[in-house]
Amino acid sequence: MIMRKLILLLTSFLFIVNIFAQSNPKIQKREFLVYKQGKSKAWRNVRYGNYFYEKGTIGDYLQALKYYKKAYQYNPNNPALDYKIGICYLKTLFKARALKYLQKVMDTTPNLTPDLLFYYAAALQYNYKFKQAIEYFNKFKQRQLYKTDARYKFFTDKRIEECKNGIELIKDTLPIVLRDLSTINSSYDDYGPVVTADGEKMYFTSRRPNGYNITDQEGQYFDDIYYTVNDSGQWAKPKNAGPPLNTMSHDAVVGLSYDGQTMIIYRNGDLYWSKLNGKKWTDPKPFPKVINSKEIESSAALSVDGNTLYFVRGKKLDPLLSNGDIYYSTKDKNGKWSKPIRLPDNVNTPYDEDGLFLHPDGKTLYFSSKGHNSMGGYDVFKTVRQPDGSWSDPVNLGYPLNTPDDDIYFVLSGNAQVGYISAAREDTKGFTDIYSVHMFTTDPYTTGENYLLAALAKPVEQTSFEPPVKLMLVKGKVLDKEGHPVEATVEIIDNKTGRVIYRVKTNSATGEYIVSLPPGHNYAMVIKKQGYMFHSENFDLEDDDSYNEVHKNFTLDTIAPQSKTQLRNIFFDFNSAKLKPESYAELNLLVNFLKNHPNLKVEISGHTDSLGRFDYNVQLSKLRAQAVVNYLVSKGIKKSRLVAKGYGPTKPIASNSTPQGRALNRRVEFKILEVEKK
Repeated sequence: MIMRKLILLLTSFLFIVNIFAQSNPKIQKREFLVYKQGKSKAWRNVRYGNYFYEKGTIGDYLQALKYYKKAYQYNPNNPALDYKIGICYLKTLFKARALKYLQKVMDTTPNLTPDLLFYYAAALQYNYKFKQAIEYFNKFKQRQLYKTDARYKFFTDKRIEECKNGIELIKDTLPIVLRDLSTINSSYDDYGPVVTADGEKMYFTSRRPNGYNITDQEGQYFDDIYYTVNDSGQWAKPKNAGPPLNTMSHDAVVGLSYDGQTMIIYRNGDLYWSKLNGKKWTDPKPFPKVINSKEIESSAALSVDGNTLYFVRGKKLDPLLSNGDIYYSTKDKNGKWSKPIRLPDNVNTPYDEDGLFLHPDGKTLYFSSKGHNSMGGYDVFKTVRQPDGSWSDPVNLGYPLNTPDDDIYFVLSGNAQVGYISAAREDTKGFTDIYSVHMFTTDPYTTGENYLLAALAKPVEQTSFEPPVKLMLVKGKVLDKEGHPVEATVEIIDNKTGRVIYRVKTNSATGEYIVSLPPGHNYAMVIKKQGYMFHSENFDLEDDDSYNEVHKNFTLDTIAPQSKTQLRNIFFDFNSAKLKPESYAELNLLVNFLKNHPNLKVEISGHTDSLGRFDYNVQLSKLRAQAVVNYLVSKGIKKSRLVAKGYGPTKPIASNSTPQGRALNRRVEFKILEVEKK
């Protein structure tokens, strides 16, 4: 597994025992050397098959299988040929198909090779015949090969545990539907999908022919990065991402920020990063040596704020164990990455971890592991960071998402209801395909928008899945008055603490942004750009708020007389002009704005809804405006630059006939009165 991982750069789905060779029973020439018309090529196919079989790489096993199957058409009753076809399947794709051939050998020549019992049991495992697999693994334990070869002993004991796990895991069938993405997948290796939080753009790695048409020692094309967009629920035909993301060597995408503006790339055992500058990606740069070590750094995931990197670091090749572990490193305010810290032993195992994905909620980490309670190879697990910084014990996501084969590179959209995974299933076009995973939180056969997908599913034994993540996803565009995109800074502030949680840039070519807001906080979202008025929004989320996706486009006004903006994060006690502490973050933002523009004279205005006495509302609105002015003066803004006005209900911006409209009318604004010449 590890050798292929080093050579082919993250191509997955290998048989775990590739580190030791299988037997090579001799196929007798006399059984295939027939000179009748149409059959004279049989022995030649056997010889070609043997040539590739003995080389022992993944590509060679695929070539050997092609020739062996041709020979099999002439003689389907040769035990040595049956054995080798079975081994080729186990070493490449469609491992479950090996059972047909190895079963024939067991029935006719059970002592053909010393390792036959082991491989036959493995084929049973891939066919979900876990109890029978355990039986034959136990029989193999009585053989001399098990007793004298530590590698066989290790993997036999490991697979028995996997089969026991499988017995338990398949008792519950998850209500999910997996669909092969036909518009994306090719007849080559397609794997490692990463998606933006809104599920509208995907990048992935493929070994299909590219402009260079360069192949490796196995005859496969080099890895390249491709992208596709989701148009009304249908993925478009993928396009090669081109330079600088792709080079004449292997290039694999292994991570993507939730907003799609930062990509993490794997090259030659190291991690690189690239930023989307408008419509073009910057030249990928390697992470510092504190992250890129002499070992192998592969899969990676960025936190929402971009200041924490989770990644997999693999040690030198171990004769028994693949031992890539999950680490994390944090970036300080100067951009320096810290020494990586290994996640605790309840997450990392003595086996291999890989395929990281951090959900936009910022705390749920999905990964694949050969440890824990895997039913075979890599299974997908989930762990959640707790408030005290610890991580919950990983949970196997279950069957049929996980299988006895490798299941890896699992990612989720922001709503946690549609995921994507790399897999080799019966309908796979190439070496691996990318599948969409549709998850249901209620009975899938009665869920409206999922009804058609559910109709494709087989009946399930349970009708519940893990609940949707709790998250608000806010997305849209920032434009100027002429409708042109603006590259602005978007800040997310916790109003309770006044701390800037994170900041991102809108895309310079489109003005697009995506921000992720976990529940349980009162947030200010502030949009800023030099030469423009800032814009603020408020999102007050309860702990039990479920997933919600909000679309908001913003138009920024230039700094000019009569330009105004609402201060949506100024809060007062009911029927009072006393500022609440949650207001200080936005007030300080206004302080900094006025200090940075000392030539401005502004009006601070208070507004109310129409409920209550008119004169009282006017007086209350003026007192609230004056409270804001007083705060600004206390922070060093000259009083002569500020005017407080109370308009009461006289300037509504929404109808007062609804609670929602009245809430919009209760507001504080600031407006530029004069711009003095410098």
